[in-house]
Amino acid sequence: MANALYGKGRGHFLAGDLDWDANTIKGGLADAADYSPSIDVNEFISDVPAAARVPAALANWATLTTKTNVLGVADADDSLLTAVTGDPCELIVLYMHTGTEGTSILIALWDTFTGNPVTPNGGNITIQWDNTASVKIFKL
Repeated sequence: MANALYGKGRGHFLAGDLDWDANTIKGGLADAADYSPSIDVNEFISDVPAAARVPAALANWATLTTKTNVLGVADADDSLLTAVTGDPCELIVLYMHTGTEGTSILIALWDTFTGNPVTPNGGNITIQWDNTASVKIFKL
């Protein structure tokens, strides 16, 4: 698997259901031993098993701040996960947070990133988004 936008998430962008600037976007980690992504089938954060999520509580996932959209390139400040415990993680998951798992739309998944795999030890973990001008977090 490679870094990718979820297929149904792209569909939600095109349908106008997902607004990068206006919606709350969150990111966190996932354990590949507990989650086998299906990039064109998975649609909502409820498709990522609770056992795979790190931090386990979605309330503790990082909310993206200072989001920008320039020529279809999405960016935000690096994201901080605090006091992280859980299984080693090989994936980063990004989703639109609605407060309900069954309506919170999956946006993107990464399996290649600096520091992969991440082994939580109770400390903070920073998700450092790409700073390449044409890539940033993702490009539509």
